Amino acid sequence: MLDWYVSGALLIALVVLAMATSLPVAFAFLLANVIGVLLFIGGLAGLEQLVANASTAITSFTLITIPLFILMGELFFHTGVSARVFGAIDKLFGGVPARLSYMTVTEGTLFATLSGSSMANTALLGSSLLPEMTRHGYKDHLSMGPIVACGALAIIIPPSGLAVLLGSLAHLDIGELLIAGLIPGFLLAGLYLAVIWISVRLNPSAAPGYPVGRIGWGATIRLVSVNVLPMLLVLVLVVGVILLGLATPTESAAFGVMGVTLIAAMFRSLTRESLIRAIVSSAKVSGMVFMIILGSSTFSQLLAFSGATPGLIGWATGLEVPPLVLLLAILAVLLVLGLFMEAASIMMLTVPIFFPLIVSLGYDPIWFGVVMLVSLEIGLVTPPFGMGLFVMLGVAPKGTTLGQVSRSVLPYLGCMLALVALLIAWPGIATALR
Repeated sequence: MLDWYVSGALLIALVVLAMATSLPVAFAFLLANVIGVLLFIGGLAGLEQLVANASTAITSFTLITIPLFILMGELFFHTGVSARVFGAIDKLFGGVPARLSYMTVTEGTLFATLSGSSMANTALLGSSLLPEMTRHGYKDHLSMGPIVACGALAIIIPPSGLAVLLGSLAHLDIGELLIAGLIPGFLLAGLYLAVIWISVRLNPSAAPGYPVGRIGWGATIRLVSVNVLPMLLVLVLVVGVILLGLATPTESAAFGVMGVTLIAAMFRSLTRESLIRAIVSSAKVSGMVFMIILGSSTFSQLLAFSGATPGLIGWATGLEVPPLVLLLAILAVLLVLGLFMEAASIMMLTVPIFFPLIVSLGYDPIWFGVVMLVSLEIGLVTPPFGMGLFVMLGVAPKGTTLGQVSRSVLPYLGCMLALVALLIAWPGIATALR
């Protein structure tokens, strides 16, 4: 038997080399799993065990939550419900200074409950709001900055698809993990709003005002009641039934799909074409997610069988350093990986190693799940290599440089780092609703 560090390094190297050949992440893990099984178990018996473990990993009832939440988001967009909701929010802000910046955070928070993808959040907000901000002379830190930053909300605020994926990979209670992200997610959105308010107070010209048509109270009430309230009611109930213990995450997700479908039917936008597009898109994304779960779960088992995971835990817990030092080292690794890799890929690589270690150090795994999600998003928006910056660059006006995008996100990056510090100092922020 190889030493634990040799086994672990060998398995991780297999994954990295497979990914370096441009092989899709899920298939890179599967290839590494097959080679690892042949090395550490050997023969047909090892491959049969690999297949058995893989089938067990993706036949759990709790995983139905994933395609249902994805379908809920796809229906929201493909049926045109999103356009009505965002259009109504636009009118509600009226002539508020920096209204487009506030709209970015508001819409980004709403989209976060349905997307779970920071890249999708950035792309949608950038393509829909950035041209208007640029036309009215908004400074970068009030236009591109909040757009990139709102990507962090997409995997924290429930129901988050990536939180469900993390819970599945780490074998956590998915309902508890979703609820744990509620307070931190809205706290982060509040910090973004505070940055915008302070920026406008210090420099009103950073977000020049312009005439906006006002609507009366009667029209406002009608606008909210017809276009916004039904969708908010669905989202509140989806999270509320989990929070109150009235339904499992799977049942809650099914309710969400039904709610969005009924709203689309009420708006008379539930067409055969939109329904087919939503179902096909959901099937594609769900298939990818299940392949990720399959590859990562078997990789986790292989790490344990080879002795890499127990060896690492034994070594780390034997070090004469406080647990906080090891926690900060783990977060540093996540931040560095976030510069170069997508969040789901990082989870596949690190969850089998980090979560057993975190539990052995005495930390709450649900709390660490929230900290990990925030840390991954920090890496994705950290200059100069954060992937979120390049997504923003792709939808920004011609001539925009990476330096401009990087500088614009710095105040909001400070908010994310502050949230991580708050979560470490007061873990109750994430666990108070359990």
